[in-house]
Amino acid sequence: MTALASDAGRAKGGIVPILLCVVPFSQIPLDAYTPGLPQMVVDLAADAASMQNTVTAYMLGMSLALVPVGIASDTLGRRNVLLAGLSVLIAMSIACALATSASLLLALRFLQGIGGCTCLVVAYAVAADCFRGRELTAISGLLGAAWGLAPVLAPAAGGFIVELTSWRGVFVVIAIAAAIVATIVVFLLPETLPAERRAPFDPRRTAGILREALVRRGFLAFVLVFAAAASAQLAFGVVAPFFYQTGLGYSAAIYGLVALGLGGVNLAGELGCAHFARFMPARAMGFGAFALFLAGAAVLAVTGMTLGLDFMSITIGGALVLGGCGVLCPMMYGMALGLFERDHGLIGGLISALCYLAVSGVMAIAAVLPEATQAPIGWLYLGLCAVAGMLLAISLPSARHSTQT
Repeated sequence: MTALASDAGRAKGGIVPILLCVVPFSQIPLDAYTPGLPQMVVDLAADAASMQNTVTAYMLGMSLALVPVGIASDTLGRRNVLLAGLSVLIAMSIACALATSASLLLALRFLQGIGGCTCLVVAYAVAADCFRGRELTAISGLLGAAWGLAPVLAPAAGGFIVELTSWRGVFVVIAIAAAIVATIVVFLLPETLPAERRAPFDPRRTAGILREALVRRGFLAFVLVFAAAASAQLAFGVVAPFFYQTGLGYSAAIYGLVALGLGGVNLAGELGCAHFARFMPARAMGFGAFALFLAGAAVLAVTGMTLGLDFMSITIGGALVLGGCGVLCPMMYGMALGLFERDHGLIGGLISALCYLAVSGVMAIAAVLPEATQAPIGWLYLGLCAVAGMLLAISLPSARHSTQT
């Protein structure tokens, strides 16, 4: 408890702002280049599904690396693992900028995802080293807001970079920005997991912790709701450029501005989680966010069948979905991580791996959905709502109890 209090003091003295710089780099490589997807189809002589699958390849790399990265951070310390991951992210971003074929880009994106995942799992592990209970949920909301800045700013910035240079320029900018963050980590981020609190790697112990986590009451429900909400967020970022640019004829820069507004709604949800988690009952906050998610899904499905591809319908439906999911993502992640007193790197890696494996499946479905109207993505969202609503009804009473304890 003394060590925990000491860590919390250090966090309030400056660690949290550093984490707010680190955590978006798990998401920025997913969103920043999406305005260039139509251009990439032409430049690499590929089809739209192949280019959309470059997003899936990144998430698959993240999914498979999250647990090993979490174990490594529990064994070797947070800083060393984070810096290694940032180095991989920088190198693969440069390689993506030089890619000459769709198949090579898919492989590089997979490796880029391995580097990017460290920014997510290590940032949350550092937060869990320093905070507990409702405070951890609130800090998760702040980290979620920083993560949510990627859908807000990255597509907008990416759209202008594509207009000024090309999609290759986006990857160059990602590499430069990641190098700046790595420098900040080197000079300003202290190690929050001292040697005496580290867990030597033991396959049997690791397997036991994973088994215990999977049967812990509420854990899988929290993770699956997190996965449903994250899938909805990321799927919209992949299909939206084709709705606005290919279907409605807007430029990459105009789409970037639309994405900026929609991302702002998502960011408002993340910040709302950080604010309301300190005093609002989990059931009220969770079902309020779910109602927005459901309403947005219904708008997309109904207007797609009745009006066809329509600017206002896509924008309003997307805003409702992104606002609700902006609350649910950090809320569910923080509650799942808060069920455990130690091994936060491993548990955070497990949460993220399960989430992104589910997201990869949803993204693969989204990549082959017809894009003539917004109805197919609306129906996909309604399916995710059915799963999330059932799990929220089952888990949130126990979630409220566990958070208070």
